Amino acid sequence: MSSKLILSAKGVCKAFGLTRALIDVDIDISRGEIRGLIGENGSGKSTFSSIIGGAQKADKGTFYLKEKPYKPTSMVDAQNQGISMIIQEMGNISKISVASNIFAGRLEQFSRFGFLDWKKINREANRVLEDIGAPEIKAEMIIDELNFEDRKIVEVARAMLSDPDILIIDETTTALAQKGRGIIYNLIQRLHKSNKAVLFISHDLDELMEVCNTITVLRDGVVIDTLKENEMSVDVMRKLMIGRESSGSYYRPDYDGRCSDQVVLEAKQISLRSYFKNINIALRKGEILGFGGLSGCGMHEIGRVLFGIDKPITGTVTLLQKDRKIPIRDTSVAVANHMAYVSKDRDKEAIILNASIKNNITLPSLPRLSKKAGLITKKSETELADAQIKLLSIKCRNGNQLVKELSGGNKQKVVFSKWLGKESDVLILDCPTRGIDIGVKEDMYQLMMKLKARGKSIIMISEELTELLGMSDRILIFKDGKLSKEFMRSEDLGEKNIIEYMI
Repeated sequence: MSSKLILSAKGVCKAFGLTRALIDVDIDISRGEIRGLIGENGSGKSTFSSIIGGAQKADKGTFYLKEKPYKPTSMVDAQNQGISMIIQEMGNISKISVASNIFAGRLEQFSRFGFLDWKKINREANRVLEDIGAPEIKAEMIIDELNFEDRKIVEVARAMLSDPDILIIDETTTALAQKGRGIIYNLIQRLHKSNKAVLFISHDLDELMEVCNTITVLRDGVVIDTLKENEMSVDVMRKLMIGRESSGSYYRPDYDGRCSDQVVLEAKQISLRSYFKNINIALRKGEILGFGGLSGCGMHEIGRVLFGIDKPITGTVTLLQKDRKIPIRDTSVAVANHMAYVSKDRDKEAIILNASIKNNITLPSLPRLSKKAGLITKKSETELADAQIKLLSIKCRNGNQLVKELSGGNKQKVVFSKWLGKESDVLILDCPTRGIDIGVKEDMYQLMMKLKARGKSIIMISEELTELLGMSDRILIFKDGKLSKEFMRSEDLGEKNIIEYMI
Protein backbone atom coordinates (compact mmCIF):
# COMPACT_ATOMS: atom_id res chain seq x y z
CA MET A 1 0.00 0.00 0.00
CA SER A 2 1.41 3.40 -0.95
CA SER A 3 2.53 5.60 1.94
CA LYS A 4 0.79 8.47 0.16
CA LEU A 5 -2.60 6.90 0.86
CA ILE A 6 -4.47 8.06 3.92
CA LEU A 7 -7.60 5.98 3.34
CA SER A 8 -8.28 2.91 1.24
CA ALA A 9 -11.81 1.50 0.91
CA LYS A 10 -12.35 -1.74 -1.02
CA GLY A 11 -15.53 -3.62 -1.95
CA VAL A 12 -17.82 -1.50 0.24
CA CYS A 13 -21.48 -2.59 0.18
CA LYS A 14 -24.46 -1.24 2.09
CA ALA A 15 -28.18 -1.99 1.78
CA PHE A 16 -31.28 -0.60 3.47
CA GLY A 17 -33.89 -3.30 3.11
CA LEU A 18 -34.20 -4.00 -0.62
CA THR A 19 -32.42 -0.76 -1.54
CA ARG A 20 -28.74 -1.24 -2.38
CA ALA A 21 -27.11 2.05 -1.44
CA LEU A 22 -23.49 1.04 -2.17
CA ILE A 23 -22.30 -1.75 -4.48
CA ASP A 24 -18.64 -2.83 -4.34
CA VAL A 25 -17.31 0.71 -3.94
CA ASP A 26 -13.52 1.16 -4.18
CA ILE A 27 -12.12 4.58 -3.25
CA ASP A 28 -8.55 5.54 -2.33
CA ILE A 29 -7.81 8.97 -0.86
CA SER A 30 -4.23 10.29 -0.85
CA ARG A 31 -2.44 12.93 1.18
CA GLY A 32 -2.96 16.48 -0.04
CA GLU A 33 -6.07 15.43 -1.94
CA ILE A 34 -9.31 17.38 -2.00
CA ARG A 35 -11.60 14.64 -3.25
CA GLY A 36 -15.00 15.65 -4.53
CA LEU A 37 -17.75 13.04 -4.21
CA ILE A 38 -20.73 13.71 -6.46
CA GLY A 39 -23.90 12.07 -7.69
CA GLU A 40 -27.64 12.58 -7.74
CA ASN A 41 -29.66 12.23 -4.53
CA GLY A 42 -29.74 8.57 -3.58
CA SER A 43 -26.46 7.80 -5.39
CA GLY A 44 -24.72 6.74 -2.15
CA LYS A 45 -22.54 9.79 -1.38
CA SER A 46 -23.76 10.41 2.15
CA THR A 47 -23.95 6.69 2.88
CA PHE A 48 -20.28 6.19 1.99
CA SER A 49 -19.15 9.27 3.92
CA SER A 50 -21.20 8.32 6.98
CA ILE A 51 -19.56 4.86 7.02
CA ILE A 52 -16.02 6.18 7.02
CA GLY A 53 -17.12 8.94 9.41
CA GLY A 54 -18.29 6.32 11.92
CA ALA A 55 -22.02 7.12 11.79
CA GLN A 56 -22.97 3.68 10.44
CA LYS A 57 -21.37 0.38 9.47
CA ALA A 58 -20.87 -1.19 6.06
CA ASP A 59 -22.42 -4.58 5.31
CA LYS A 60 -19.26 -5.61 3.51
CA GLY A 61 -15.85 -4.20 2.63
CA THR A 62 -12.43 -3.41 4.08
CA PHE A 63 -10.95 -0.11 5.19
CA TYR A 64 -7.39 0.96 5.89
CA LEU A 65 -6.55 4.30 7.52
CA LYS A 66 -2.87 5.26 7.42
CA GLU A 67 -2.04 1.65 6.48
CA LYS A 68 -3.87 0.16 9.49
CA PRO A 69 -7.27 -1.63 9.53
CA TYR A 70 -10.02 0.86 10.23
CA LYS A 71 -13.38 -0.04 11.80
CA PRO A 72 -14.83 2.95 13.67
CA THR A 73 -17.54 2.22 16.23
CA SER A 74 -18.90 5.79 16.37
CA MET A 75 -18.27 9.30 15.07
CA VAL A 76 -16.29 10.08 18.22
CA ASP A 77 -14.18 6.95 17.65
CA ALA A 78 -13.62 7.96 14.01
CA GLN A 79 -12.56 11.43 15.14
CA ASN A 80 -10.15 9.93 17.68
CA GLN A 81 -8.59 7.93 14.81
CA GLY A 82 -8.25 10.98 12.55
CA ILE A 83 -11.49 11.32 10.54
CA SER A 84 -13.93 14.15 11.31
CA MET A 85 -17.25 14.74 9.60
CA ILE A 86 -19.58 17.72 9.17
CA ILE A 87 -22.98 16.31 8.28
CA GLN A 88 -25.44 17.77 5.78
CA GLU A 89 -28.29 18.54 8.18
CA MET A 90 -28.17 20.18 11.58
CA GLY A 91 -26.06 18.15 14.02
CA ASN A 92 -26.28 20.20 17.22
CA ILE A 93 -27.70 19.25 20.60
CA SER A 94 -30.42 21.71 21.57
CA LYS A 95 -30.69 23.61 24.88
CA ILE A 96 -27.02 23.34 25.82
CA SER A 97 -24.07 25.69 25.36
CA VAL A 98 -21.80 26.10 22.37
CA ALA A 99 -18.91 24.63 24.39
CA SER A 100 -20.98 21.58 25.35
CA ASN A 101 -21.77 21.02 21.67
CA ILE A 102 -18.14 21.36 20.62
CA PHE A 103 -16.95 18.85 23.24
CA ALA A 104 -19.98 16.50 23.08
CA GLY A 105 -18.75 12.99 23.89
CA ARG A 106 -15.41 14.39 25.12
CA LEU A 107 -16.26 16.30 28.28
CA GLU A 108 -14.71 13.62 30.50
CA GLN A 109 -11.25 14.90 29.57
CA PHE A 110 -12.05 18.03 31.60
CA SER A 111 -13.19 16.05 34.67
CA ARG A 112 -11.31 16.21 37.92
CA PHE A 113 -12.47 14.46 41.11
CA GLY A 114 -15.85 13.96 39.44
CA PHE A 115 -16.36 17.65 38.57
CA LEU A 116 -16.15 19.35 35.19
CA ASP A 117 -13.83 22.33 34.88
CA TRP A 118 -16.12 24.67 32.95
CA LYS A 119 -13.64 27.53 32.86
CA LYS A 120 -11.19 25.29 31.01
CA ILE A 121 -13.95 23.90 28.76
CA ASN A 122 -15.09 27.37 27.74
CA ARG A 123 -11.51 28.59 27.28
CA GLU A 124 -10.71 25.66 24.97
CA ALA A 125 -13.95 26.08 23.02
CA ASN A 126 -13.21 29.78 22.45
CA ARG A 127 -9.69 28.87 21.32
CA VAL A 128 -11.07 26.44 18.69
CA LEU A 129 -13.66 28.95 17.48
CA GLU A 130 -10.99 31.63 17.12
CA ASP A 131 -8.69 29.18 15.34
CA ILE A 132 -11.24 28.43 12.62
CA GLY A 133 -12.09 32.12 12.16
CA ALA A 134 -15.27 32.57 14.22
CA PRO A 135 -14.24 34.47 17.37
CA GLU A 136 -17.61 36.25 17.55
CA ILE A 137 -19.28 32.96 18.57
CA LYS A 138 -18.70 32.49 22.30
CA ALA A 139 -18.49 29.24 24.27
CA GLU A 140 -21.05 30.27 26.90
CA MET A 141 -23.82 31.01 24.36
CA ILE A 142 -26.78 28.63 24.25
CA ILE A 143 -26.77 26.93 20.85
CA ASP A 144 -30.46 27.72 20.20
CA GLU A 145 -29.70 31.46 20.37
CA LEU A 146 -27.52 31.24 17.24
CA ASN A 147 -28.76 31.53 13.68
CA PHE A 148 -28.63 28.62 11.25
CA GLU A 149 -25.22 29.49 9.83
CA ASP A 150 -23.52 29.98 13.19
CA ARG A 151 -24.87 26.66 14.45
CA LYS A 152 -23.23 24.99 11.45
CA ILE A 153 -19.98 26.82 12.22
CA VAL A 154 -20.09 25.31 15.73
CA GLU A 155 -20.21 21.89 14.05
CA VAL A 156 -17.16 22.86 12.01
CA ALA A 157 -15.34 23.76 15.24
CA ARG A 158 -16.23 20.36 16.72
CA ALA A 159 -14.92 18.61 13.60
CA MET A 160 -11.61 20.47 13.77
CA LEU A 161 -10.98 19.73 17.46
CA SER A 162 -8.59 16.86 16.85
CA ASP A 163 -6.80 18.34 13.80
CA PRO A 164 -8.10 15.53 11.56
CA ASP A 165 -6.18 13.71 8.85
CA ILE A 166 -9.38 13.58 6.77
CA LEU A 167 -12.21 16.11 7.00
CA ILE A 168 -15.53 15.03 5.46
CA ILE A 169 -17.72 17.95 4.38
CA ASP A 170 -21.16 16.63 3.44
CA GLU A 171 -23.22 19.35 1.68
CA THR A 172 -22.27 21.84 4.39
CA THR A 173 -21.48 24.81 2.14
CA THR A 174 -25.01 24.85 0.68
CA ALA A 175 -26.29 25.76 4.15
CA LEU A 176 -23.83 28.62 4.58
CA ALA A 177 -23.57 32.16 3.30
CA GLN A 178 -20.36 34.08 2.60
CA LYS A 179 -18.93 34.02 6.16
CA GLY A 180 -19.40 30.30 6.68
CA ARG A 181 -18.20 29.35 3.23
CA GLY A 182 -15.07 31.42 3.75
CA ILE A 183 -14.31 29.51 6.95
CA ILE A 184 -14.79 26.16 5.20
CA TYR A 185 -12.63 27.10 2.21
CA ASN A 186 -9.81 28.36 4.45
CA LEU A 187 -9.84 25.09 6.41
CA ILE A 188 -9.75 23.06 3.20
CA GLN A 189 -6.64 24.92 2.07
CA ARG A 190 -5.07 24.50 5.49
CA LEU A 191 -5.57 20.72 5.35
CA HIS A 192 -4.29 20.58 1.77
CA LYS A 193 -1.11 22.48 2.67
CA SER A 194 -0.61 20.22 5.72
CA ASN A 195 -0.61 17.17 3.42
CA LYS A 196 -3.90 15.96 4.86
CA ALA A 197 -7.10 15.27 2.91
CA VAL A 198 -10.68 16.42 2.42
CA LEU A 199 -13.71 14.49 1.17
CA PHE A 200 -15.98 17.20 -0.22
CA ILE A 201 -19.61 16.50 -1.12
CA SER A 202 -21.59 19.19 -2.93
CA HIS A 203 -24.28 19.55 -5.58
CA ASP A 204 -22.73 22.82 -6.79
CA LEU A 205 -20.63 21.65 -9.74
CA ASP A 206 -18.94 25.02 -10.22
CA GLU A 207 -17.91 24.97 -6.56
CA LEU A 208 -16.50 21.47 -6.98
CA MET A 209 -14.45 22.63 -9.95
CA GLU A 210 -12.96 25.45 -7.86
CA VAL A 211 -12.32 23.48 -4.66
CA CYS A 212 -11.36 19.92 -5.66
CA ASN A 213 -8.33 18.40 -7.36
CA THR A 214 -10.01 14.99 -7.86
CA ILE A 215 -13.69 14.07 -8.27
CA THR A 216 -15.35 10.65 -7.92
CA VAL A 217 -18.80 10.16 -9.45
CA LEU A 218 -21.36 7.78 -7.92
CA ARG A 219 -24.55 6.65 -9.62
CA ASP A 220 -27.03 4.25 -8.00
CA GLY A 221 -24.42 3.13 -5.47
CA VAL A 222 -21.71 2.38 -8.05
CA VAL A 223 -18.48 4.29 -8.76
CA ILE A 224 -18.83 5.50 -12.36
CA ASP A 225 -15.52 7.33 -12.76
CA THR A 226 -12.82 9.34 -10.98
CA LEU A 227 -11.73 12.53 -12.71
CA LYS A 228 -8.34 14.17 -12.34
CA GLU A 229 -8.05 17.96 -12.40
CA ASN A 230 -7.38 18.17 -16.15
CA GLU A 231 -10.40 15.93 -16.90
CA MET A 232 -12.95 17.91 -14.90
CA SER A 233 -15.72 19.97 -16.49
CA VAL A 234 -19.30 20.73 -15.51
CA ASP A 235 -20.70 19.07 -18.65
CA VAL A 236 -18.67 15.88 -18.10
CA MET A 237 -19.74 15.68 -14.45
CA ARG A 238 -23.41 16.15 -15.32
CA LYS A 239 -23.28 13.44 -17.96
CA LEU A 240 -21.58 10.98 -15.59
CA MET A 241 -24.03 11.76 -12.79
CA ILE A 242 -27.26 11.34 -14.72
CA GLY A 243 -26.08 8.95 -17.44
CA ARG A 244 -27.01 11.22 -20.33
CA GLU A 245 -26.20 14.56 -21.89
CA SER A 246 -27.58 17.60 -20.08
CA SER A 247 -28.02 21.02 -21.63
CA GLY A 248 -27.79 22.66 -18.22
CA SER A 249 -30.44 25.29 -19.07
CA TYR A 250 -33.01 24.36 -16.48
CA TYR A 251 -33.94 27.91 -15.47
CA ARG A 252 -36.78 29.82 -17.08
CA PRO A 253 -36.25 30.27 -20.83
CA ASP A 254 -38.21 33.54 -20.97
CA TYR A 255 -37.25 37.06 -19.92
CA ASP A 256 -40.77 38.40 -19.61
CA GLY A 257 -41.15 39.46 -15.99
CA ARG A 258 -44.59 40.97 -16.43
CA CYS A 259 -47.38 39.64 -14.25
CA SER A 260 -50.77 40.67 -12.89
CA ASP A 261 -51.23 44.00 -11.08
CA GLN A 262 -53.29 42.16 -8.47
CA VAL A 263 -51.49 42.18 -5.10
CA VAL A 264 -52.03 38.99 -3.10
CA LEU A 265 -49.71 39.56 -0.12
CA GLU A 266 -48.73 42.91 1.32
CA ALA A 267 -46.34 43.90 4.12
CA LYS A 268 -46.30 47.50 5.34
CA GLN A 269 -43.56 48.99 7.53
CA ILE A 270 -42.66 45.65 9.13
CA SER A 271 -39.74 45.59 11.58
CA LEU A 272 -38.14 42.81 13.60
CA ARG A 273 -35.62 43.89 16.19
CA SER A 274 -31.95 43.50 15.11
CA TYR A 275 -32.93 41.94 11.75
CA PHE A 276 -34.78 44.50 9.61
CA LYS A 277 -36.67 47.80 9.89
CA ASN A 278 -39.63 49.38 8.08
CA ILE A 279 -39.79 47.00 5.11
CA ASN A 280 -42.58 47.27 2.51
CA ILE A 281 -43.31 44.32 0.21
CA ALA A 282 -46.05 43.59 -2.34
CA LEU A 283 -46.35 40.16 -3.97
CA ARG A 284 -48.52 39.92 -7.09
CA LYS A 285 -50.62 37.13 -8.50
CA GLY A 286 -48.58 34.77 -10.68
CA GLU A 287 -45.27 36.39 -9.64
CA ILE A 288 -41.98 34.80 -8.61
CA LEU A 289 -40.47 37.41 -6.31
CA GLY A 290 -36.85 36.77 -5.36
CA PHE A 291 -35.18 37.88 -2.11
CA GLY A 292 -31.38 38.12 -2.16
CA GLY A 293 -28.55 39.36 0.03
CA LEU A 294 -25.61 38.36 2.18
CA SER A 295 -25.76 36.49 5.49
CA GLY A 296 -27.40 38.63 8.16
CA CYS A 297 -29.22 40.91 5.70
CA GLY A 298 -32.61 39.93 7.18
CA MET A 299 -34.18 38.21 4.15
CA HIS A 300 -34.68 34.84 5.87
CA GLU A 301 -36.31 36.52 8.87
CA ILE A 302 -38.62 38.52 6.59
CA GLY A 303 -39.92 35.25 5.16
CA ARG A 304 -40.72 34.00 8.66
CA VAL A 305 -42.62 37.19 9.50
CA LEU A 306 -44.62 37.05 6.25
CA PHE A 307 -45.82 33.54 7.18
CA GLY A 308 -46.63 34.49 10.77
CA ILE A 309 -43.89 32.44 12.44
CA ASP A 310 -42.35 35.53 14.04
CA LYS A 311 -44.35 38.59 15.02
CA PRO A 312 -43.07 41.98 13.82
CA ILE A 313 -42.59 44.72 16.40
CA THR A 314 -44.07 47.21 13.93
CA GLY A 315 -46.15 46.97 10.77
CA THR A 316 -48.67 44.55 9.29
CA VAL A 317 -48.79 41.58 6.92
CA THR A 318 -52.03 41.20 4.97
CA LEU A 319 -53.25 38.48 2.61
CA LEU A 320 -55.59 39.85 -0.06
CA GLN A 321 -58.25 37.47 -1.40
CA LYS A 322 -60.90 38.97 -3.68
CA ASP A 323 -62.74 41.40 -1.37
CA ARG A 324 -61.15 40.06 1.81
CA LYS A 325 -58.19 41.46 3.72
CA ILE A 326 -56.79 38.85 6.07
CA PRO A 327 -54.21 39.94 8.69
CA ILE A 328 -51.50 37.25 9.03
CA ARG A 329 -51.04 37.17 12.79
CA ASP A 330 -49.80 33.60 13.09
CA THR A 331 -49.11 30.45 11.07
CA SER A 332 -52.56 28.93 11.66
CA VAL A 333 -54.17 31.87 9.84
CA ALA A 334 -51.61 31.58 7.02
CA VAL A 335 -52.16 27.83 6.53
CA ALA A 336 -55.94 28.09 6.77
CA ASN A 337 -55.87 30.67 3.97
CA HIS A 338 -53.71 28.67 1.56
CA MET A 339 -50.28 30.07 2.32
CA ALA A 340 -47.23 27.80 2.42
CA TYR A 341 -43.73 28.07 3.86
CA VAL A 342 -40.68 25.94 3.04
CA SER A 343 -38.00 26.46 5.68
CA LYS A 344 -34.27 26.66 4.99
CA ASP A 345 -33.81 24.32 7.97
CA ARG A 346 -35.68 21.42 6.36
CA ASP A 347 -35.16 18.63 8.88
CA LYS A 348 -35.89 20.79 11.91
CA GLU A 349 -38.79 22.94 10.71
CA ALA A 350 -40.28 21.60 7.46
CA ILE A 351 -40.81 17.86 7.97
CA ILE A 352 -41.31 15.30 10.73
CA LEU A 353 -38.43 12.88 10.20
CA ASN A 354 -39.83 10.03 12.29
CA ALA A 355 -43.25 10.17 10.63
CA SER A 356 -44.25 8.55 7.35
CA ILE A 357 -44.28 10.25 3.97
CA LYS A 358 -48.06 9.96 3.99
CA ASN A 359 -48.43 11.62 7.39
CA ASN A 360 -46.15 14.49 6.38
CA ILE A 361 -47.99 15.09 3.11
CA THR A 362 -51.49 14.98 4.57
CA LEU A 363 -50.86 16.97 7.77
CA PRO A 364 -51.78 20.45 6.43
CA SER A 365 -54.78 19.00 4.54
CA LEU A 366 -56.46 17.19 7.46
CA PRO A 367 -59.23 19.81 7.86
CA ARG A 368 -60.09 19.44 4.16
CA LEU A 369 -60.07 15.64 4.38
CA SER A 370 -62.29 15.66 7.46
CA LYS A 371 -65.79 14.28 6.99
CA LYS A 372 -68.80 14.68 9.26
CA ALA A 373 -68.01 14.45 12.98
CA GLY A 374 -64.37 15.13 12.17
CA LEU A 375 -63.65 11.66 10.83
CA ILE A 376 -60.78 11.18 8.37
CA THR A 377 -60.62 7.96 6.41
CA LYS A 378 -57.36 6.14 5.72
CA LYS A 379 -58.46 5.90 2.08
CA SER A 380 -58.62 9.68 1.65
CA GLU A 381 -55.18 10.12 3.26
CA THR A 382 -53.63 7.39 1.12
CA GLU A 383 -55.16 8.75 -2.09
CA LEU A 384 -53.83 12.27 -1.40
CA ALA A 385 -50.36 11.00 -0.48
CA ASP A 386 -50.13 8.62 -3.44
CA ALA A 387 -51.18 11.36 -5.85
CA GLN A 388 -48.46 13.69 -4.56
CA ILE A 389 -45.81 10.95 -4.58
CA LYS A 390 -46.66 10.30 -8.23
CA LEU A 391 -46.86 14.00 -9.14
CA LEU A 392 -43.41 14.82 -7.74
CA SER A 393 -41.82 11.44 -8.54
CA ILE A 394 -40.76 10.88 -4.93
CA LYS A 395 -38.43 7.86 -4.81
CA CYS A 396 -39.74 5.65 -2.01
CA ARG A 397 -41.07 2.16 -1.28
CA ASN A 398 -44.54 3.55 -0.53
CA GLY A 399 -46.24 6.29 1.46
CA ASN A 400 -45.67 4.46 4.73
CA GLN A 401 -41.88 4.78 4.51
CA LEU A 402 -40.35 7.07 7.14
CA VAL A 403 -39.14 10.43 5.82
CA LYS A 404 -35.80 10.10 7.63
CA GLU A 405 -34.92 7.20 5.31
CA LEU A 406 -35.13 9.38 2.17
CA SER A 407 -32.34 11.23 0.39
CA GLY A 408 -32.15 15.02 0.73
CA GLY A 409 -33.81 15.67 -2.61
CA ASN A 410 -36.72 13.35 -1.90
CA LYS A 411 -37.19 14.90 1.55
CA GLN A 412 -37.48 18.27 -0.18
CA LYS A 413 -40.07 16.85 -2.56
CA VAL A 414 -42.11 15.73 0.47
CA VAL A 415 -41.96 19.29 1.84
CA PHE A 416 -43.27 20.68 -1.47
CA SER A 417 -45.90 17.97 -1.82
CA LYS A 418 -47.59 18.69 1.50
CA TRP A 419 -48.23 22.28 0.41
CA LEU A 420 -49.28 21.30 -3.10
CA GLY A 421 -51.72 18.83 -1.56
CA LYS A 422 -53.11 21.71 0.50
CA GLU A 423 -53.65 23.63 -2.78
CA SER A 424 -51.63 26.62 -1.54
CA ASP A 425 -51.87 29.86 -3.52
CA VAL A 426 -48.98 31.81 -1.92
CA LEU A 427 -45.70 29.98 -1.33
CA ILE A 428 -42.73 31.35 0.62
CA LEU A 429 -39.70 29.24 -0.27
CA ASP A 430 -36.53 29.77 1.80
CA CYS A 431 -33.54 28.25 -0.07
CA PRO A 432 -35.80 25.66 -1.77
CA THR A 433 -32.97 23.91 -3.66
CA ARG A 434 -30.43 23.75 -0.83
CA GLY A 435 -28.68 20.38 -0.72
CA ILE A 436 -30.38 18.76 -3.71
CA ASP A 437 -28.85 17.51 -6.94
CA ILE A 438 -29.17 18.99 -10.41
CA GLY A 439 -31.89 16.53 -11.43
CA VAL A 440 -34.14 17.42 -8.47
CA LYS A 441 -33.29 21.12 -8.90
CA GLU A 442 -34.58 20.90 -12.44
CA ASP A 443 -37.78 19.28 -11.13
CA MET A 444 -38.20 22.09 -8.57
CA TYR A 445 -37.70 24.83 -11.16
CA GLN A 446 -40.13 23.19 -13.57
CA LEU A 447 -42.65 22.92 -10.74
CA MET A 448 -42.25 26.62 -9.89
CA MET A 449 -42.86 27.55 -13.52
CA LYS A 450 -46.02 25.42 -13.60
CA LEU A 451 -47.26 27.01 -10.37
CA LYS A 452 -46.62 30.48 -11.81
CA ALA A 453 -48.54 29.56 -14.98
CA ARG A 454 -51.48 28.50 -12.78
CA GLY A 455 -51.53 31.92 -11.12
CA LYS A 456 -49.80 30.88 -7.90
CA SER A 457 -47.54 33.47 -6.24
CA ILE A 458 -44.06 32.62 -4.98
CA ILE A 459 -41.49 34.35 -2.80
CA MET A 460 -38.12 32.65 -3.33
CA ILE A 461 -35.42 33.48 -0.79
CA SER A 462 -32.05 32.39 -2.10
CA GLU A 463 -28.33 32.82 -1.43
CA GLU A 464 -27.54 31.83 -5.04
CA LEU A 465 -27.59 34.75 -7.48
CA THR A 466 -27.76 32.45 -10.51
CA GLU A 467 -30.98 30.96 -9.11
CA LEU A 468 -32.50 34.37 -8.44
CA LEU A 469 -31.58 35.59 -11.92
CA GLY A 470 -32.77 32.39 -13.53
CA MET A 471 -36.21 32.20 -11.91
CA SER A 472 -37.42 35.58 -10.61
CA ASP A 473 -39.79 38.08 -12.24
CA ARG A 474 -38.52 40.66 -9.77
CA ILE A 475 -35.62 40.62 -7.30
CA LEU A 476 -35.43 42.52 -4.01
CA ILE A 477 -31.91 42.85 -2.61
CA PHE A 478 -31.54 43.37 1.14
CA LYS A 479 -28.55 44.81 2.98
CA ASP A 480 -28.19 45.40 6.72
CA GLY A 481 -31.91 44.92 7.31
CA LYS A 482 -33.01 47.39 4.64
CA LEU A 483 -34.25 47.11 1.06
CA SER A 484 -31.17 48.04 -0.98
CA LYS A 485 -32.40 47.69 -4.59
CA GLU A 486 -35.16 46.28 -6.78
CA PHE A 487 -34.45 44.62 -10.15
CA MET A 488 -36.88 43.55 -12.85
CA ARG A 489 -36.31 40.43 -14.94
CA SER A 490 -34.12 41.16 -17.93
CA GLU A 491 -31.79 39.32 -20.28
CA ASP A 492 -29.20 42.03 -19.65
CA LEU A 493 -29.33 41.67 -15.84
CA GLY A 494 -26.26 39.88 -14.44
CA GLU A 495 -24.57 39.12 -11.12
CA LYS A 496 -22.29 42.18 -11.39
CA ASN A 497 -25.35 44.46 -11.50
CA ILE A 498 -26.60 43.01 -8.23
CA ILE A 499 -23.48 42.41 -6.13
CA GLU A 500 -22.69 46.10 -5.58
CA TYR A 501 -26.03 46.49 -3.76
CA MET A 502 -25.36 43.48 -1.52
CA ILE A 503 -21.91 44.36 -0.17
